[in-house]
Formats: sequence, structure tokens, C-alpha cells
Amino acid sequence: MLIYKVLPRAEWEKVVEAYDGSADDKRDGFIHLSTRAQLAGTLAKHYAGQTGLLLLAVEAESLGAGLKWELAPKRGEDFPHLYAPLHKSAVTWAAPLNRDASGEFLLPPE
Repeated sequence: MLIYKVLPRAEWEKVVEAYDGSADDKRDGFIHLSTRAQLAGTLAKHYAGQTGLLLLAVEAESLGAGLKWELAPKRGEDFPHLYAPLHKSAVTWAAPLNRDASGEFLLPPE
């Protein structure tokens, strides 16, 4: 199962071996990830108005014991949280997040 991380492209370009998370990730103590079904809500809530974003796809099983599924009470569903750095080698693919003419994010095909 693929899970996803949204982040600014410039942030990812600085990563040498492993990504240790955004300021929000560091504050919360884990790297926030989303399933495909959760992406639209994540983008709308946390990335509205931002440009230059990148979408990383990661095979959930490759993350081992550091991956925990935890309830996000405000959203009422379990989200994948990574309690470890995200190693570049674990990323299956990365793609820019573009927008359509109405400003909605265009997600890459599954």
C-alpha cells in the first residue's frame, strides 16, 4: 500500500540520505503521512495557497516498526505517522503537485 508525504520541493532537494520532517512534524514527534483517500483533505487543510510542492510515495510496508496508524481526532480517522526519519531509499516515486485551471491540486494517477 502506498502512503504519501507532501512537502515543499526545496525542502526535499536539501535531503542527502533521510528526511527528518517539517517544523510541524518535529513539533509533533513524527512525520505526517496520508493515504491516497486522505490526500485531498490534507492538501486543503495544510497546503492551501502553497506552490512548489512535491508528493512522495512510499510503500507502507517498507517503513517497518516506525510506522504507526493513529487516530486524528479532528478528522475522525487513522493516519500513518512515521516515528523515524524517511530515508530517500524508501521513496518509490516523487512528483510535483500541480494545479488545474480552477486551482485544485492534480494528483498523479494511482
